[in-house]
Amino acid sequence: MIKKITLILLFCVSMSLWAGRYAGDFIKIGSGVRALGMGGAFSAIANDGSAIYWNASGIAQIRDTEIDLMRAFLYKDLALYDNLSFCQPLPNGVTIGFNWTRLTIEDIPVFKEEHLVGTVDQRSAFPWLNLTGVPDDKFTSTDDLFQFAFAKHVHYDLNLGWLFYELPFDFYFGSNIKYIKRKILDHIGSGTGFDFSFITKTSLEVLLDIEWMGDISFALNFQDIGGTSITWDVESKHKDEILFNTKFGIAVFQPLEFIKSSLIISMDTDYVYETIQHYGLEFLYDKYLSFRLGYYDSNFSTGLSVKVYDISIDYAFLTNVLGSTNRVGLRINF
Repeated sequence: MIKKITLILLFCVSMSLWAGRYAGDFIKIGSGVRALGMGGAFSAIANDGSAIYWNASGIAQIRDTEIDLMRAFLYKDLALYDNLSFCQPLPNGVTIGFNWTRLTIEDIPVFKEEHLVGTVDQRSAFPWLNLTGVPDDKFTSTDDLFQFAFAKHVHYDLNLGWLFYELPFDFYFGSNIKYIKRKILDHIGSGTGFDFSFITKTSLEVLLDIEWMGDISFALNFQDIGGTSITWDVESKHKDEILFNTKFGIAVFQPLEFIKSSLIISMDTDYVYETIQHYGLEFLYDKYLSFRLGYYDSNFSTGLSVKVYDISIDYAFLTNVLGSTNRVGLRINF
């Protein structure tokens, strides 16, 4: 019974989102186990398939064909959140990618009002007039996000004069077109949106003339440029709005050669609704084992990965006001 009540409440939340401008907030749950294990501080890293979501320009860093799979168990296992991404490198520093994300809530009970008898006061006075609590039917609610991404890598050596040196810069430019489809009972809402992003990365070793230092990168991601509308197939053609968001990120990549390891420290800032900070840390040992920590909006996350040949198995645990969640994933390069 508790599970059924919770499902009803989740559906009510979904219906309230349907009526408001936050209808696309299922997208904010995020893609990729590795990125979410770092608290979503990933836009300046963006070097795996989940970059299509976090910063599409980052897929230009992928030079092998890559497939990413993810499954998350949300709201105390009452909902499923699945993600599939595919990235294919092309000549001249170009990479294209596809991402599909789905939120599914199953077995939501339906109670038809046609069975109601009497007035509200009468049902309060005579409990046997109320509904039995047995649903007339059940349905499944789904939210889908499809993204098609394109990214390009450009390298440039900035000549600072004969007294100085050439400072290397790597620029990554990308964009994605998204299609959103939401289904509640017999109604479908759909809409399209557009993101544009870039990353610039340079060497701290060259910039500061300190031999042991690594790289630093900066990122910007403009999501839902101009706003994205979801139009429902109802008589009024009701539209929900997904607001424009600017995401800024910074990351430091530090090799630790004395222990065959590396460290990444990252930070993201989202400017939609209110400013939200994301902080992440990843420790990679010998390219085969990695550990992660993250913090965002009063929530914590952690994760780990094990790599065997070209296959990585990922796990992340995230705390949340609606219940802590587990995410598992698989990354394959070939």
